[in-house]
Amino acid sequence: MDKIKEFFKTFLLIELLKGMALTGRYMFARKITVQFPEEKTPQSFRFRGLHAQRRYANGEERCIGCKLCEAVCPALAIKIEVAERDDGTRRTTQYDIDLTKCIFCGFCEESCPVDAIVETRVFEYHGESREDLYYTKPMLLAVGAKHEAQIAKDRAADAKYR
Repeated sequence: MDKIKEFFKTFLLIELLKGMALTGRYMFARKITVQFPEEKTPQSFRFRGLHAQRRYANGEERCIGCKLCEAVCPALAIKIEVAERDDGTRRTTQYDIDLTKCIFCGFCEESCPVDAIVETRVFEYHGESREDLYYTKPMLLAVGAKHEAQIAKDRAADAKYR
């Protein structure tokens, strides 16, 4: 008896008709496709995109050269060199991030005691070669200056949930 049922299911293409019915149900449903780049999807304030270095309100860079971000980076994408200034404080002379190695885990951001290195919401960046994705200290500071308003807003929203 089971063999006869299987024969008729195969002969009448029942599986095919079930598949077509499923396709037909979704064919006329409301579409949820986003027409990128004209439409943008909402992002979380915790989105981890392009890195940036921040400055204090007086214009001085925040990074104190503690090298915690370099130590915690699992991909070894961060390279830092530090020098002592005349007033006895340490500051970075070199702060490089290789975005081809970076896995955007956010450990650098979490380990920073002065909130100097952050990951912004910027995800629309590219490079024609590997050198274009090697971000140096001036490049990171420029990204931070450009997006500081959004970074500060995201930090305030994140503080509410901690």
